[in-house]
Amino acid sequence: MAAPMRVLVLTIGLLLLSGVSSVGDGGDGGDGSASTGAPELVVTAPPELAAAAERVERLDRNQLVRLMRFVGLDDPGAPIHVALEPRGSAVETATPEWVAGFAYGALGRVVVFPERSPPYPYGSFEEVVLHELAHVLAARAAGYQELPRWFNEGLAVVASGTWGLDDRSWLTLAAVVDSETPLAELEDMFAAGRARSGRAYAMSGAFVRDLVTRKGADTVARVLAGRRRGLSFAEAFRRSAGADPETAARAFWQRYSIWYRWVPIATSSLTLWIGVTGLAVWAAMRKRRRRALMEELWEAEDELAESDKDLPGPPPGGWVH
Repeated sequence: MAAPMRVLVLTIGLLLLSGVSSVGDGGDGGDGSASTGAPELVVTAPPELAAAAERVERLDRNQLVRLMRFVGLDDPGAPIHVALEPRGSAVETATPEWVAGFAYGALGRVVVFPERSPPYPYGSFEEVVLHELAHVLAARAAGYQELPRWFNEGLAVVASGTWGLDDRSWLTLAAVVDSETPLAELEDMFAAGRARSGRAYAMSGAFVRDLVTRKGADTVARVLAGRRRGLSFAEAFRRSAGADPETAARAFWQRYSIWYRWVPIATSSLTLWIGVTGLAVWAAMRKRRRRALMEELWEAEDELAESDKDLPGPPPGGWVH
């Protein structure tokens, strides 16, 4: 691990661990104190972010319950601590600019930067919070077993927002630039800058959404339950989706490539420009050919007029018929 990254991890870890100490291991209430219903949120924020803190506290509890059901939790577990960090704080400064928030699933903690404009895949500040809460709940549903980054981010994208124009645009770009990217390479894209991470979110979200659509709304919950029972991720995924992750990913791209690669290209402004230019060239060539034919006709008429001058005139009294 590079020195700057080590400093970042240590700084964030110390700041998080120095917070509320009642979380314990951040688990699912092993001491019997876990609540039922929607997850309890404990929000901490400086005075200048009081309005953002109120927005978190006003989150629709039905949405939180839907997050739980999506990952397969009946019990939300211990309270989830949401820390809102202002611009210029140690954590905010140490975090890449395109990151709007992050979660520590095992600690039951979420950090969000309200003053940053939510980048893709988030549509709003509330979606950022829901996305990070989904990570915590998914970790609890998986029994804190490791999950591939693409699956973890994909389920959070699906759980926290709706599939819209931004998602389709990013997926279209990914289909052209990163077509059929192996899942192992997809893992690295999340840390490769704003553009590549945006495409990684789009591909992961689309893949998980496709799984849920084709295999059932409880697919994600079944995969996480398999991990909680001790299955490897590949085996838990295979039992829930009917294929290993790489095979399922290739099948996904085969189904979607025509729509997200060739159709957008065929209807793009560049293709339209090429088509219009081709029509203009064809029209110009046709016009030139027509003008050439007209010039040949005019030359023939001129030759005929010259030849008429050599003919004898009518005899006196006119032609005899």
